[in-house]
Amino acid sequence: MARADVSVQATELLRLHRDHALLRVVNVWDVISAKVVGDTPGITALATASHSIAASRGYEDGERIPVAEMIDEIARIAAATTLPLTADLEGGYGNAPETVRRAIAVGVAGANVEDQMKPLAEVVAQVEAIMKAAAAEGVPDFVLNARTDAFAKAGDRDPADVLADAVRRGKAYLDAGAPVVFVPGNLSDEQVATLADAFGPQRLSVIGLPGLPSQARLTELGVARISYGPLTQRVALTALAELTESIRDGGRVPDTTRPLN
Repeated sequence: MARADVSVQATELLRLHRDHALLRVVNVWDVISAKVVGDTPGITALATASHSIAASRGYEDGERIPVAEMIDEIARIAAATTLPLTADLEGGYGNAPETVRRAIAVGVAGANVEDQMKPLAEVVAQVEAIMKAAAAEGVPDFVLNARTDAFAKAGDRDPADVLADAVRRGKAYLDAGAPVVFVPGNLSDEQVATLADAFGPQRLSVIGLPGLPSQARLTELGVARISYGPLTQRVALTALAELTESIRDGGRVPDTTRPLN
């Protein structure tokens, strides 16, 4: 069974998604990134990025990292914060309900799980099984951010067909018990509006890719959450690369560098 505080944190995380204010989660990948983000005033929840955790441990994305290593890093992050934590669990590492159970055991209150465009009936059954497993662990308000890869794996399909597929899949996941649906992609204002209208207020989660409508517009449309996936690590590593280039060319550490506790 999960610790009692995980259930409390899941209820709070669900409330944050249901609130009309857009939930902004900045993705982290280790203890120090979790501390930097979590200690920032106004941040109310944390999210891990599976791509970033895998990269930090020398693995490519796509469930190449052993599930035990992923859970180990998530556990370290959960222990480093008092904020509700949602974890990116990719496609579930072969057994999504069991992986969610293991994540709950280390302090996770919610999770992304990808559909990877598997047959719809199979994914619906998986959503139902995840929510059943979470309830059995004492976390009935577990915030499954059920991800559809309709846009991520769209290829050269007609955008109208991709949008219709995302709507169909997302509504099925909501009906199966997922409280939120994650539709990653470089979505237009019209596409976000269509998805938000189809799912209902505070049921859509998006990723903050360049070109996405503004946070103010997302709030107006009734989007529940915006996250940033591996983009946060890319920003950090870009800063490191630029510093390295500056030092190579005779520069120094910027005076604006902040101390870390």
